[in-house]
Amino acid sequence: MGTIRKEIMIEANLEQVWDAVSDVGSVHRRFVPGYTVDTQLDGDNRILTFANGAVVRELIVSVDDEAYRLAYAVIEGPMPLKHHHASFQVFAESSSHTRLVWITDFLPDERAAEVRTRIDRGAEVMKQTIEAEIKNGSPAS
Repeated sequence: MGTIRKEIMIEANLEQVWDAVSDVGSVHRRFVPGYTVDTQLDGDNRILTFANGAVVRELIVSVDDEAYRLAYAVIEGPMPLKHHHASFQVFAESSSHTRLVWITDFLPDERAAEVRTRIDRGAEVMKQTIEAEIKNGSPAS
């Protein structure tokens, strides 16, 4: 099984980062705007529409406000994965800096380069979006 671990340092406090991460219905506005263009919730499922038109259905496995951890699994999408499970966990580094850890497990291993490319791009957008939200004082719309 492939595993990719990505750490993202964000200039914002723990609560501010967690607020954006845990807002599961606003991915297209508060987490990765432009990368995703729409988010719909359907029970425990989240349906993301990407800028290229791809649609992915995810199962929201857990939103743990005490551990500052969100876990999800891609259950339907254009990439032929046999297994996908990922999590975000937020850690305070200081009063104004937070470390966001994104861990993704997937099969088949042969998809590693494609998965890593998506994670790297997503991480860049997350950092920029959250920092801009904090600087501007309100969630992106």
